[in-house]
Amino acid sequence: MVDPVILWTFTIIYVIVVLFLAYKGYQRTKTNVDYLIAGRSVHPAIVGLSYGATFISTSAIIGFGGVAAQLGMGIIWLTVLNISVGILLAFILFGKPTRRIGKKLGALTFPDLLGKAYRSNFMQYSTALIILVGMPLYSSAVLIGGSRYIESVLDISYEWAVLGLTGITAVYVVFGGLRGVMYTDALQGSIMLIGMTAMLILTFVALGGVTSSFEALTDMSSLVPSGLASAGMTGWTSFPELGSNIWYTMVTTIIMGVGIGVLAQPQLAVRFMTAKDGRSLNRAIPIGGVFIIMTTGVAFTVGALTNLYFYREIGQISLNHPDVAGNIDLIMPEFINAAMPEWLVVIFMLTLLAAAMSTMSSLFHVMGSAAGHDIWVHVRKAKFWPESVRGTDEDASKLRVNKIGTGVMILISLGLAFIMPGSIIARATAMFMGLCAAAFLPAYTLALFSKRPSLLAAKASLVVGALSWFIWTAFVHIKESSVLGLANVLTGQDAVLGFPWTVLDPLIVSLPASVIALVVGVYWDRSRSGGREAVEEGEELPQQTTEAD
Repeated sequence: MVDPVILWTFTIIYVIVVLFLAYKGYQRTKTNVDYLIAGRSVHPAIVGLSYGATFISTSAIIGFGGVAAQLGMGIIWLTVLNISVGILLAFILFGKPTRRIGKKLGALTFPDLLGKAYRSNFMQYSTALIILVGMPLYSSAVLIGGSRYIESVLDISYEWAVLGLTGITAVYVVFGGLRGVMYTDALQGSIMLIGMTAMLILTFVALGGVTSSFEALTDMSSLVPSGLASAGMTGWTSFPELGSNIWYTMVTTIIMGVGIGVLAQPQLAVRFMTAKDGRSLNRAIPIGGVFIIMTTGVAFTVGALTNLYFYREIGQISLNHPDVAGNIDLIMPEFINAAMPEWLVVIFMLTLLAAAMSTMSSLFHVMGSAAGHDIWVHVRKAKFWPESVRGTDEDASKLRVNKIGTGVMILISLGLAFIMPGSIIARATAMFMGLCAAAFLPAYTLALFSKRPSLLAAKASLVVGALSWFIWTAFVHIKESSVLGLANVLTGQDAVLGFPWTVLDPLIVSLPASVIALVVGVYWDRSRSGGREAVEEGEELPQQTTEAD
C-alpha cells in the first residue's frame, strides 16, 4: 500500500497546477467567443492533446479496460477505428471544413454550427436538447470511473470522491471556459501518456515478457466462464464466435458504436473550431494519433492480461477476483493497486484523475453551452438584450448565462453519478456515441459538404435517427429494454424481438435509417425545387469559399 502522505502530496500538487492553468485560462477569457471556442487561436499541440484527452477518459481506461478483461483482446479493433476514423478521417475530412465553415458563419458551438449552416432554429434547438438529454449519462459515467479509483487509492468514501472530483473540475470549467479546459487538457494528456506507457512496460515485465505473456493468456482459454463460453467467447486472445451473442456486442456496440460515433461528438467537433487555421489541424494529427494508440491500445491490452496476473497470484481470473465481485469497472484499479510499484500507483492515480477531468470538463462545457448559448440565449434574447444594451453588455450577459448553464448541467451529472449502477461506464459511453452518430452524423456531413444543404433532409435525418435509436434502445436492445421495462409492459417480455435483434446495437439500425431519411429528404427537396436544394428557414447560404489549408 502506498504511503497516504505521498498520495495526498502528489494529488494536492496536481490540483494546484490544474487550478493555476485554469486561472491562466480565466485571465484570457474576456468574451463569449473566448469562453465557447477559446478565441479560435489555440496552438496545434494543445489542439491535439486536448482532442485526445477529451476523446479518451476513464471510460476507455477503466470501463473498456474492464471489458477487455471480461471479453478479451478483440476490443483492440476499437483502437484501429479510433485511429482511422477518430483521428485521420475526423481531422482530414471533417476537421478543416468544420473550422472553416464555423468561422465563416460565426458559429460558437456544435448546435450553433448546424443551426447556422441550415439557417434553422429547429436544428440548433433539437441538437442542443439531444445533448442535454444524452450527454449527462456519459459525463456521469466518466465521473464514476475516476471516483471509484480515487475511492480505492486515497481510501476515502465514494461520495467524497465524487464531490471532490466534480468540484475541482467545475471551478475551472465555469470560470476558465474552453481556454481553461484546453490548457488543463494539455497537462492531463501529457500525464496520461506517461502513465499508460509506464503501465504497459511494467505489465510485461511482471508477466515475463511480451511473447510469453500472450502465449500464456492464449493457453487460458479453457478457463473462460461457462456463461461467457456459451455466449460465444473463445478466449482472451481470440475473437468471439461469429454470430454469437458476444460477437454482436463486441462488433456492433463496442467497436462500431464507439468507433463510428466519435465522428459526431459535439465536444470533439468544437476542438476543430478552436484552431487558428487548417495547418494547425494538420500539425495536431500526429499528436492525437500517438495519444490514442498509447491510451486505448494499452488499456485494452493490459485489461486482457489482468486475467493472467490474477490467475497466477490468486488462482482466479479477473472477473472472479473477490474484490471485483463481477463489477468490471473495478478490475483495472484492482490490478494497478496489486501489481504495480508504488510510484506507478501514484502516476496512474494522476493519470485517472487527468483522464476523468479532461473529458468531464469538455462535456460540462458542451452541456453548459447547449443550455446557455443554444437554448436560453436564443429563446430569451429579446428580453435579455433590448436594443439599449447591445454590444459589450450583451456579450457579458451571454457569458454569464453560459456559466450558469454549465453549473446546472454539472449538478445534474453529479446527481446521476450517485444513482447509476455498476459496470455502466463502457455501456454509457457506447450509448451516447451511438446516439450522436444516429442523430447528428448525416446532417453534420451534409452541412459540411453541400453548398446549399437541404433543411428538410437534415430535419428528417435528425428526427428519424434519434427516434429510431430511442425506440430500439427502449424496446429491443436487451441491456436497456430489460431495465426500462417498457417492452415488458406491452408484451410481457424484456424485448419485443428475439435474438439476434436483442444484441444488435441501436446504432446499426438507427444510423442507416438516418442516412435513408437524409437521402429521401434531399431528393424530395430537389424534385419540388426544380433540381435545386432548398433552404426553408432563410435565404440562400453564402458560398463556402475555398481556403488554403
